[in-house]
Amino acid sequence: MSLYRDQGVVLRTIKLGEADRIVTIFTQGHGKVRAVAKGIRKTGSRFGARLEPTMHVALQCYQGRELDVVTQVETIDAFRPLREHYGMLTHAIPMLEAVDQVAQERERNLALYRMLVGALRTLAEEPTPVVTAAFFWKLLSLEGFHPLLDTCARCGEGPPFVAFDLGEGGVLCGSCGRFAGVRLTADGLVLLNRILGGELRRALAEPLGPATSEVERLGVLSVEYHLERRLRSAALL
Repeated sequence: MSLYRDQGVVLRTIKLGEADRIVTIFTQGHGKVRAVAKGIRKTGSRFGARLEPTMHVALQCYQGRELDVVTQVETIDAFRPLREHYGMLTHAIPMLEAVDQVAQERERNLALYRMLVGALRTLAEEPTPVVTAAFFWKLLSLEGFHPLLDTCARCGEGPPFVAFDLGEGGVLCGSCGRFAGVRLTADGLVLLNRILGGELRRALAEPLGPATSEVERLGVLSVEYHLERRLRSAALL
């Protein structure tokens, strides 16, 4: 077995035996890694709460055939506000689940790693659900599913647009969207354009309302469509 050091975000954990846990970590240099944290469930464990979901850590591991073994962990950022505010934690966990589904084991994806750390940091500093909605849409764009927002995805006509087609990956005009797609209001489209058009700071300052809820829900549906599975944690949103 080889020893390596890296840093990453804890995506999820599951119990193993009486005292251990299998921890899934999205790392900067090694992609998604699954590792055993031995004795972590014992009182006085040296790992303590450092290997809980949302934690940003520096770690040392032995690489195994199937599961690595965590030998050392140091906290980089605990994102404490997320853990102390249930409402924000419920918006952080779906981002972790989405990354867990998209990321490939041991395949480095630096852009996605930086985006996840940035989203968690922003959510902790500026607690708005728009962060999660923006993360979903930017994740889709990063994975090659950037939505078409300026012309109808079916006929190519211009605005006004009334719906969003998950399969076509874009907006629908009044004729094409009359009986198809997911409803999309003009305010929702404006917010979506801000998220994906370089005005993220302005989008995050958007007051909560129908448009923010609409864009968040549509983001969840789009991610689930391309993953071909439901995000279980999205039910908490």
